[in-house]
Amino acid sequence: MPTDVDDQIARAGELLNRTRSTYDPAGQRARRQREIEVARRIGRIAAADALIIVAAIAIGWFVPLGMGGALLVMGLLIATTLFFALMPGAPEPKVEQLAATPIKALPSQTGRWLESQRLALPAPARTLVDSIGVKLETLAPQLATLNEAEPAAAEVRKLVGEQLPELVKGYGRVPEPLRKVERNGATPDQQLVDALGVIDSEISEMTAKLAAGDLDNLATRGRYLQIRYRDDEISGA
Repeated sequence: MPTDVDDQIARAGELLNRTRSTYDPAGQRARRQREIEVARRIGRIAAADALIIVAAIAIGWFVPLGMGGALLVMGLLIATTLFFALMPGAPEPKVEQLAATPIKALPSQTGRWLESQRLALPAPARTLVDSIGVKLETLAPQLATLNEAEPAAAEVRKLVGEQLPELVKGYGRVPEPLRKVERNGATPDQQLVDALGVIDSEISEMTAKLAAGDLDNLATRGRYLQIRYRDDEISGA
């Protein structure tokens, strides 16, 4: 028979589950991405339908459409709506494409790719992936006015478009049974978590530097050797 203690434990568990479901960065980003995709589809449908209606009205000034023309316009509206509603969404970005992605779109594309790799990573790394995803969303507006030719843009691209994906790819090449085997004082799991922590901190500092307009300071910073070193360790594990 359940006791008061059992009831309290059950209620605490329910509260914890509700709290976890409320704070779910990955889930929130996925929902936002779905909402953005739906908004884009609705916008395309509205624009296409408006164009058809305007064209029909313009033609009707010179040539009476009649019942057949009205049915044709209605058919075009239905077909256009179904086409844009059912067309496939944007494909998942490929890691090979990130290096060539325009700097303005790089944080969102890297964030989407990173989210697709999340479940293959150990639990502590997933927490950092969530944190990095949020920071990439914050970084994106800072890059809206950044010139591709700026040295700062090259540093952002190096970290976000090259080193971060290579780090995760390097971990993925490690056979699963070896990921918890210590080598050089740390397991590949721990090396991944440590390196993601460094990247998480770097993105925060990049965002702050860009917000302050301190591009020269950002362009001359040199903390990436540590990330590269850890990346090589994971890749070679």
